[in-house]
Amino acid sequence: MNKGSRIFASPLARRLAGEKGIDLSVVSGTGPHGRIVKDDVLNFKGGAKPAASAGAPRLASSGPNAKQLADLLGMEYTELPNNNIRKVVASRLLESKQTVPHFYLTVDCRIDDLLAARERLNAEAKGAFKLSVNDFVIKASAMALKAYPAANVSWTDDAILQYHSSDISVAVATPNGLITPIVKAAETKGLREISEEVKDLAGRARDGKLKPIEFQGGTFSISNLGMYGIKDFAAIINPPQACILAVGAGIQQPVVVNGKLEVGTVMSVTLSVDHRAVDGAVGAEYLQVFKRYIENPVSMLV
Repeated sequence: MNKGSRIFASPLARRLAGEKGIDLSVVSGTGPHGRIVKDDVLNFKGGAKPAASAGAPRLASSGPNAKQLADLLGMEYTELPNNNIRKVVASRLLESKQTVPHFYLTVDCRIDDLLAARERLNAEAKGAFKLSVNDFVIKASAMALKAYPAANVSWTDDAILQYHSSDISVAVATPNGLITPIVKAAETKGLREISEEVKDLAGRARDGKLKPIEFQGGTFSISNLGMYGIKDFAAIINPPQACILAVGAGIQQPVVVNGKLEVGTVMSVTLSVDHRAVDGAVGAEYLQVFKRYIENPVSMLV
């Protein structure tokens, strides 16, 4: 329980106070045991609670107020104030789930050849650079968008915007919340350039030193939780983009090749799609192109 902030009020009193902008902490209760009731709010003559400062949009609660419920039940907690980045992200994600008709497509990609190519390229680099699996994912996503531009789009009421370059937003966790720096025109860049750019962007994102132009925009997003051992998941679309690719871990498992069983490393990816802008067949065909690049990494090096 947050000491000193416990307020006893009827549900109706709380609703009226919210509508009138009245801070219940300054209202005297006349109900049983000092509980604030409807008439206490209606008869309150003090000033309303100051309006929130301009900045991040304020989110409407979609359920019980967690703080009020915790106080009522005597639960102990620590308040961790929300910064503007977290508020903006929360607002955008809520808007996305409420207004964008998501559908999801999952495909398994065998990545043994990719891992071998990565190991060979890193060895040949002799420390000059170090490629990650995600660098290959970014490159494959961008090249698949170039080959299949019907997935590189945004919805508007008047028209579908089809973008001419693959600007890949890469989800990065920072102390202040999630941010998505952009690898612009990723289809034109080599794996080394993508790797170095992602490391630079991610480092400055964690330090809070990104310029707005470096994280605002983008045409397609990637969220990779494979490093945490997550097998698969579905990500929330980042409006106004129409697609986000959720990347899981590479897991060794039995695979059938030419009728024979062998052990392979398989990575699951799930594409979340805005059904207004991208039909199911388009999303499926895009994933097939992506899968071909991932399973044949040499095709990304040509």
